[in-house]
Amino acid sequence: MAGFDHLSRRRLLGLTGVALASPLLLSLPRLGWAADEHAGHHADGEPAGTGEFIRLAEPRKLKLAINLNAVCLAPVVIAHGQGFFTKHNLDVELVNFGNSTEVLLEAIATGKADAGIGMALRWLKALEQGFDVKLTAGTHGGCLRLLSATSGSINTLEDLKGKAIGVTDMASPDRNFFSVLLKRHGVDPVRDVEWRLYPADLLGTALERGEVQAISGSDPFMYRLIKGGKARELSSNLVEEYADISCCVVGVTGKLTRDNKQVAAALTQAILEAHDYSVKHPDEVAKGFQAYSLNTSTEEVEAILHDHTHGHHAVGAALTKEIATYVKDLQGVEVIRASTDANAFAKEITADVFS
Repeated sequence: MAGFDHLSRRRLLGLTGVALASPLLLSLPRLGWAADEHAGHHADGEPAGTGEFIRLAEPRKLKLAINLNAVCLAPVVIAHGQGFFTKHNLDVELVNFGNSTEVLLEAIATGKADAGIGMALRWLKALEQGFDVKLTAGTHGGCLRLLSATSGSINTLEDLKGKAIGVTDMASPDRNFFSVLLKRHGVDPVRDVEWRLYPADLLGTALERGEVQAISGSDPFMYRLIKGGKARELSSNLVEEYADISCCVVGVTGKLTRDNKQVAAALTQAILEAHDYSVKHPDEVAKGFQAYSLNTSTEEVEAILHDHTHGHHAVGAALTKEIATYVKDLQGVEVIRASTDANAFAKEITADVFS
């Protein structure tokens, strides 16, 4: 799916949660929500599957590892100011770990941080190594985009056979995801495509010069290239069955999920509430995020939030199913070991803290 049709669906998926706040959109289907007894929303906007509202009897201090500059995490970054943690009696310190996945997961596994948020397709290979981290929720979808030149001849995924794609990291979530998608469309991502490394701010230049025929990455860089007319969205992680799958996840130290599940549940519930808030109030989230963001504007952040599915949350059985899907996909593109039992692995690394 490409061009106007694809962008329209992306925007529609991002707006599904707004139906809760706007009577004009009440008839929209819940395309962005997982259809499972452990996922989706109640009619009043409270995340379904999380049970009753959780307020801890005693205050609890926690450290949450996060990339403070990631636009898709803006709802969580501004959660302090909106009181999403404090109303659960949580005193949360945000620790900026940037994009260092292994360091972040090690920090959670060793108790230097109590929890963290990141991209499933970045975390799964590392979790395969045995980190004691449990995934408690998927927070939203829509972080990844694959772009081709506006004036180029690449119009479909099939057109990329024998071509070059620019990426910032050979182990990045976007490279992993679009490898999966290419294979589904008959293009071997290992043998039929050349992946070339560039700094994020040079991907657009490489595309414009014809050094690569497509580029992949996340916002705000990808959004800016589209907005500036230099590129068009060829695909994203909101196509096909992935329209209803989370791309970012909450990870909690295994010890916390085992020893004090209610604390893990309260933290997870607060994070999901923050994402719900961003669906109804993207302008407020965008304004609050300016204190943390690098070279973004309120208008840009708000537009990007609209393009994501912050109304989609998966917990419990739905989350385990989503993770199993990713594991099987990554096995198909030689990222996860073929010998790994996808369903058993997904069950091992997820925790239903609301059960």
